[in-house]
Amino acid sequence: MHAEPEINAFLKARRAALDPAGTGLPPGGTRRRVRGLRREEAARLAGISVEYYTRIEQGRGGNVSPEVLDSLARGLRLTVAEHGYLRNVAHRAAHGGAARRPVPEVPQVVRPGLRVVLDAMDGVAALVYGRAMDVLAWNRLGGQLGGDFARLPPEERNIARRMFLHPDAEATHPEAAQIRCEIVAVLRAEAGRTPDGERLCEVVGELRERSPEFARLWESQEVEEKAYGVKRVEHPEHGLLELHFQAMRLPPPDEELTLLLYAAEPDSPSQAALLALSGGTRPLADAVG
Repeated sequence: MHAEPEINAFLKARRAALDPAGTGLPPGGTRRRVRGLRREEAARLAGISVEYYTRIEQGRGGNVSPEVLDSLARGLRLTVAEHGYLRNVAHRAAHGGAARRPVPEVPQVVRPGLRVVLDAMDGVAALVYGRAMDVLAWNRLGGQLGGDFARLPPEERNIARRMFLHPDAEATHPEAAQIRCEIVAVLRAEAGRTPDGERLCEVVGELRERSPEFARLWESQEVEEKAYGVKRVEHPEHGLLELHFQAMRLPPPDEELTLLLYAAEPDSPSQAALLALSGGTRPLADAVG
């Protein structure tokens, strides 16, 4: 991925997403030709010159200081995830940002101790995913809610691929459109950290080619790492489940892994369904490394 188009497209998208009336800027005297903020308005909010802002947006700003990046983040009302992405792409722009071949990666593994923890979780659906949202391990409930990962070949045990390419995604996830937006934003955040990662490039490249919806969302430049919320899942036997989820990046030595947990409200129909599923006779999924 080129760093210059990254920072250029990202800052343009963030400018376009802002309503000038909500930024405290004085109303303009002429009719706007573009959506969102003009470059001079973004520069004013960041407290830098228009010329310097333009160079940054075009990837010609050199080694932009952390203080200036912080000012840009405040001026453009960036979230924490967006701020981190801006730092990453600005750093690459300052160091050439030339496109490179995907960097080969060592296969990710899940420690045996972490697998023991997953299997010991009762009444909670749990899974661990790694680069490009590849699912690496899961407990009984996690495998059942995720579509029986054990029956899938390793290359298809991927959250993004299943949501964009699996024909049953819409039927299983009532909020499929919103989930897809969130998935693309997570992958965009990962691209900020490791743009040349072999697996990320493979997954993003495949989805951009095979899914027009993914390609459109990818160009929107949304960046988010949603840590918690509520999702609804349509189970073929137990109907609609409403589940709280929590996504947590694990500490070293597992810092490239994310633990994703799903649980239901106490004494709810969804909790009863989870308990019924956890009491089944299906063997625990055999996680892959």
